[in-house]
Amino acid sequence: MLTEDLEWFVVLAETQQVTATSDLTHLSQPTLSRKLARLEQQIGVPLFDRHGRRLTLNHYGRILYEHAGSALKNLHDAQRRIDTLRSPDIGTVRLDFLHSFGTWLIPRMLRSYRGAHPGVRFELHQDRAQFLTDRVCAGETDLAIVSPQPDNPQLAWTQIAQQQLALAVPAGHRFAELPRVELSQASGEQFIAMQSDFGMRRILDEMCAAAGFTPEFVFESSELATVGGLVSASLGVAVMPIQDPPIWAEGIVYVPIAGAQRKIGLIWADDRALPRPALEFRDFVRENIWS
Repeated sequence: MLTEDLEWFVVLAETQQVTATSDLTHLSQPTLSRKLARLEQQIGVPLFDRHGRRLTLNHYGRILYEHAGSALKNLHDAQRRIDTLRSPDIGTVRLDFLHSFGTWLIPRMLRSYRGAHPGVRFELHQDRAQFLTDRVCAGETDLAIVSPQPDNPQLAWTQIAQQQLALAVPAGHRFAELPRVELSQASGEQFIAMQSDFGMRRILDEMCAAAGFTPEFVFESSELATVGGLVSASLGVAVMPIQDPPIWAEGIVYVPIAGAQRKIGLIWADDRALPRPALEFRDFVRENIWS
């Protein structure tokens, strides 16, 4: 049954007059009569008792009227929700991001964007890199901010920022006074790192492989702040991004690693159109500088 059938049927059930319903729905009386006959044939029972020109809902008609009213309300509610999602000024953006971006990058973005689009809502989710790429591919979110670029042909990527990477060492370490360091110089150090399915761990593994050594790990964490805290306790060294505010300040020296950058990007499903609010937010992020 089409929505328009529900609409004229509800009006007819409430007025119980073809003439009045014709005026309210802008359908001719013959058209209404044909629609009613077709609807009753489809349902399989008469819906009204006829009393001359007046119609009275019978038992079957009252059942259909009750459910038709509820169905129309649900359909109208659904349309309002869809319209809200589609609107770039009052819609919803589903945005995922890495844990480490939640203290600086995401607040900057949302504060800037909501200043011009105060009616836009954000559904936020944070997790490790692999989980975020899986959510984008599955359509569970619109956009995700990750690092490094995922090796997945289903995803589109645009770089939006980059960070200098440093060897984080405890104060007083032999590297602490150096202006910069080659990662190969740290081949004999014990490392504190992120767990294997995090973006920073992939970056570290690739950097160490390029430097020609396999690091010795003394601890693997799910939080970059924990990595910093353990470095400050002289448990080992770590590769960490230099950012403002720093991930961990007390008792740590960040020694820049020569030529090492962390590229940060925005990803979305390449084969699926973005909702209008997400599209507007994506373009806004691409056009601004976030480093």
